[in-house]
Amino acid sequence: MSDFHPVEAMAAARHEFGEHGGVNLSVEISTTFTVMDPETMPSLFTGQAGPKQGCYLYGRHFNPTVYALGRQLAAMEGTEAAYCTSSGMGAIAATAMQLCRSGDHAVVAHAIYGGTYALFRQFLPGRAGVHTTFVDPNDLQAVEAAFTDRTRMLYVETMANPTLAIPDLPRLAEIAHRHGARLVVDNTFCPLVISPAQHGADIVVHSLTKYAGGASDVIGGAICAREEFLLELMDVQDGALMLLGPTMDPTVASHLTLRLPLLPLRMKEHSKRAQFFAERLHAAGVRVVYPGLESHPNRDTLHRLGNREFGAGGILTVDLGTRERADALMGTLQNDEQFGYMAVSLGYFETLMSCPSASTSSELTEEEQRAAGISPGLVRMSVGLTGSLEQRWGQLERALRKVGIWPQAVTHSAN
Repeated sequence: MSDFHPVEAMAAARHEFGEHGGVNLSVEISTTFTVMDPETMPSLFTGQAGPKQGCYLYGRHFNPTVYALGRQLAAMEGTEAAYCTSSGMGAIAATAMQLCRSGDHAVVAHAIYGGTYALFRQFLPGRAGVHTTFVDPNDLQAVEAAFTDRTRMLYVETMANPTLAIPDLPRLAEIAHRHGARLVVDNTFCPLVISPAQHGADIVVHSLTKYAGGASDVIGGAICAREEFLLELMDVQDGALMLLGPTMDPTVASHLTLRLPLLPLRMKEHSKRAQFFAERLHAAGVRVVYPGLESHPNRDTLHRLGNREFGAGGILTVDLGTRERADALMGTLQNDEQFGYMAVSLGYFETLMSCPSASTSSELTEEEQRAAGISPGLVRMSVGLTGSLEQRWGQLERALRKVGIWPQAVTHSAN
């Protein structure tokens, strides 16, 4: 890996004062902006003037507060530029529609967030004439075979939702670039854990709602890429962000700029706790999947690509075989043990639990779920930060025993 260090890059990007010398960035809530010279207005519409020249046109185009957050995210991912959207799906959809025109083709990982799957399987083919071939991104021969002369993008998740598979990004980048396509990577599950742009990704997208926000109180997304691509997205004639309008609110951007500096600390703790639970569950014979376990099929890939100080991420899965057992465990953990909450999403400071086959992957048919490796009884846990490890482990073990999913009689201590 290069000398790139995301935490150092983020710190350098953030070093600027607010409008009146405040230690935090100012919040610019104006929807439109004054130009001092009438000759400036036409150059704003043609793209010859913009934020780099200190000129702003309209809040849907560029906003100073949102632009500042974008600079910090670009620093974190090691890209030239970034811009923020109203949601993660806004970022994904705008990226896909900017890269692909009617008649074009995308190669997409078969195990991804259900909303993204529906976008590529149904919405884009039906509404925009952009067609998709779904593949296992770890089957490089299948990936290669899926490309056509109209393929414009290869889309994967750094850590697949919900299977936690990790693709070999450098190999995928090599395939995509050989075919003249872009590699687009959703890094929502593991910000800082892996830096996709350092391994060949052309575009990195995020749902900032998750780990970047950290409190499940704001919704946002981001696109990190070369400046040229971001300017295409903001083009007044042909830009998907400018014309479709998935604009991030500047107040949301301000909130996120205050949380991003703490993301490295939070990710380390999320990873530490998930690793602890995964090791204990594995030792007890529970069917747990976590990229930090030696049993994970892509552990070597994570070690090769990952920024090791941030561990293996804050998400693990437990396969209970049936939906009924999954529901029993989640109900016990929430209602009897106060271990966490049954809720979709992730990256919250409390543990969130869901059964993907009936929630975030429900857009896939049963056959598609089987092909992607999503069991009906799979429980996804986004491990939180609250409580002590000893307390939380005791709650988890008791719940597993209550619902009869504890193969071993040994009781562990968190010490």
